[in-house]
Amino acid sequence: MSLKLTILGCHSATPRINAHPTSQHLEINNSHFIIDCGEGTQRQMRKYKVGFSKINHIFISHLHGDHFFGLIGLISTFGILGREKDLHVYGPKGIKEVTVLQLKLSKSWTSYQLIFHELTSTESELIFEDDKVSVTTIPLTHRVYTNGFLFKEKPKPRGLNIDVVKTYKEIETCDYNNIKAGRDFTLSTGEVLPNSMLTSAPEKPKSYAYCSDTMYKPDIIPIIKNVDLLYHEATFLNDREDLCEKTKHSTAKQAGIIARDAEVGKLIVGHYSSRYPNIVDFKTEAEAVFPTVENAEAGKSFTV
Repeated sequence: MSLKLTILGCHSATPRINAHPTSQHLEINNSHFIIDCGEGTQRQMRKYKVGFSKINHIFISHLHGDHFFGLIGLISTFGILGREKDLHVYGPKGIKEVTVLQLKLSKSWTSYQLIFHELTSTESELIFEDDKVSVTTIPLTHRVYTNGFLFKEKPKPRGLNIDVVKTYKEIETCDYNNIKAGRDFTLSTGEVLPNSMLTSAPEKPKSYAYCSDTMYKPDIIPIIKNVDLLYHEATFLNDREDLCEKTKHSTAKQAGIIARDAEVGKLIVGHYSSRYPNIVDFKTEAEAVFPTVENAEAGKSFTV
């Protein structure tokens, strides 16, 4: 397993008992990220055993309260816990101003470096990359500037066929990294050992696309094509498609169409409107056009 998504909250803005606003924890290739940070996120992290010290990067899709009102609380708690590592926050322009103002007026300055990466582009762009993972924005259409995020695992090195390798005494341990990187090996006789004989192909890199609040937007399909796991908001059922243009949200059916046309591995629907008592109806509606659908629920995890 190299990808695990845990839903911390998945409902729309209206407060309800046992319904938590949007937040997710993603573990991919041993890296840990928080995606959106609705009110109460830190409590949900505690409840579902998400380690605070593992979080160095937080991604905020847009500046509606149900997606970021929990950020200041989490930032403050990190300080109380004596955090020393830098914390990177990625989000729309304005995320720094609103956060710093709260820290200033409450005299709650952090003891660690708080680094903001403010986003303004309406085109997909690479916003984070290390040797394990890359993160690219997915431009969405909502009532305010909004991005989704595409997380992609970096390709892993090829695996050594160690039994084959050890039959050649000329191949030393110091040669292993070059071989795993895909290079052939040349013996002193001049014979070339093809890399395909010495190694096995690695697992396909895993990928996760998070499509936060948005109206139906088929032009995101090329960006999320063939991802293993897709979360797409489904605020309404098809009976209230008329509200989608006004509120800039999607139906479960529309989420299913996006998943189908992008040929994703699995679709997760969430961000349910409080007008619907049974969230299973969202799964049923999406399944009418795409067969592999799951409901987002607080505490529920998905692995690839």
